[in-house]
Amino acid sequence: APPQAVMATPPKRSRHDGRLKKVAVEGNIAAGKSTFVNILKQASEEWEVVPEPVARWCNVQQSSGVDCEELSTSQRSGGNVLRMMYEKPERWAFTFQTYACLSRIRAQLKALQGSPQRAQDPALFFERSVYSDRYIFAANLYESDCMNETEWTIYQDWHDWINKQFGSRLALDGIIYLRATPEKCLNRIYLRGRDEEQEIPIEYLEKLHYKHESWLQHRTLRTDFDYLQEIPILTLDVNEDFKGQKDRYDHMIEKVKFHKQYK
Repeated sequence: APPQAVMATPPKRSRHDGRLKKVAVEGNIAAGKSTFVNILKQASEEWEVVPEPVARWCNVQQSSGVDCEELSTSQRSGGNVLRMMYEKPERWAFTFQTYACLSRIRAQLKALQGSPQRAQDPALFFERSVYSDRYIFAANLYESDCMNETEWTIYQDWHDWINKQFGSRLALDGIIYLRATPEKCLNRIYLRGRDEEQEIPIEYLEKLHYKHESWLQHRTLRTDFDYLQEIPILTLDVNEDFKGQKDRYDHMIEKVKFHKQYK
């Protein structure tokens, strides 16, 4: 395995120092992350969100605007690496995971450049992080024999190097864990109807759920980034549907505000 890249613990700061807080929203596939980050964006003018760049991974053609300019050459020519990965993971897992992480880092760094600087208590919420890319999804694919030993070693080496270059700018102040059962996530996959995901088996969601639980609930999953062991984690039970439920929205937002103050 490649050498470990250990990130130092960021210094502690006062509650309202005007410094931009970076918080990752983590959870299983179809736990409700996209819905939740949209709620966060509407909750405060000082809060910005960075959605997961799914359009980069799928065969989605944008007709105009910034999103179109953001699409890669492979995207514009119809490459759908998400579908390819689900259809033949042992061939495309390495390709997808490196591209997913790269596009995530690019989107998050771009958001940091345009984030509000003069707000009293600004926050930037990432839909997933470079850490779940590696320790949840890529690791699961390796353990499921969809990446071979050489691919896994190269991926870790690449991930270490990328984080040495950009990791300090993306270091998190907190994590919000949207916790839902694999069965509930599978039901939501069917409901949202994303073509690429319709054949996902419950066993795949169960493996991802176990990894999320180990990392964010029991905190037994070790990473190469020491500061993550002490990072504040807010767990929100999202087994009950919250889309369109204003009372649930308000309750969740209050918990997030308290969580941010605690940091």
